[in-house]
Amino acid sequence: MLKFVKGYMESIDGVATYPMISLLIFFIFFVGLFAWVFTASKEHIKEMSEIPLDKNNQQNIDL
Repeated sequence: MLKFVKGYMESIDGVATYPMISLLIFFIFFVGLFAWVFTASKEHIKEMSEIPLDKNNQQNIDL
């Protein structure tokens, strides 16, 4: 099966650009996420981490 996929992919013109585009998107996403993590305010992070424990925000689910 791998030979079939490899043969098919070699017949596509410019197929080498797709992995490079994927790597670029992956890299940009994680660099952006890394930058956001270090620039996010501590108050915002603390507020978000306390949401599951906040009893005022709990919704009652009737079964």
